[in-house]
Amino acid sequence: MLFNPRPGGTTANLDLIFNGSSVLDAPLTFRPYASTEANIMHTSTSQSEFSRRRTSVPWRGLAAGIFRLSLAGAVIAMGIGLTTWSSSASAAPAIVRHAASPPGLILQGVTVPAGAKMLYLSGQLASPIGAPPPTGTSATIAQYGDTRTQTISVFEKIKGLLAAQGFRMADIIKLTVFVAGDPKLGGKMDFAGMNDAFKLYFGTPENPTTVARSTVQVAALAAPQYLVEIEATAAK
Repeated sequence: MLFNPRPGGTTANLDLIFNGSSVLDAPLTFRPYASTEANIMHTSTSQSEFSRRRTSVPWRGLAAGIFRLSLAGAVIAMGIGLTTWSSSASAAPAIVRHAASPPGLILQGVTVPAGAKMLYLSGQLASPIGAPPPTGTSATIAQYGDTRTQTISVFEKIKGLLAAQGFRMADIIKLTVFVAGDPKLGGKMDFAGMNDAFKLYFGTPENPTTVARSTVQVAALAAPQYLVEIEATAAK
């Protein structure tokens, strides 16, 4: 705000300047009084109109100027806020994968920051190796393969489901694996066969990451031909 006296000592110009531009340019006149108080500025040399014009002339302009100044300030504040938000968004913390100690096949855990996009997949089962069993016949483990074969089939399903949602195998952070006992192993789960298939998809040149994982042997899955069911959680 600038108060610029004019030559003669009885008039002045009141300027409100924002960002290099004048938002208010109101002429003022004043007249001195004999009182020891400070000179009272008003907008007319006619004292009889002092009360009316001191509010009607400069203060209306001042109010308009203040309004424009406030509006400009709000726009600037909004711009600063959007810039800050954009910077924060671009600098969002990354997903942290915590390696086991000593490093192993799977992770100790994963930290997912707020704001990450998550995808939770239901448990997936294997597809038959060849053509689906004829309707009305009972499917067998032989038609779906052993634990290793079924695990590969399940991971291929998961890979396709992830791609459909814009995710990759490298975005998986957690797996829960349910393994049924294999009759050929006396009812024990084929943990080694499941791990062999797992290594084809994690810790590879194509996908050097690994995941947090839980593996549980179950009494049975949805049908007797299934040996593996896997749930996957992905984040990015």
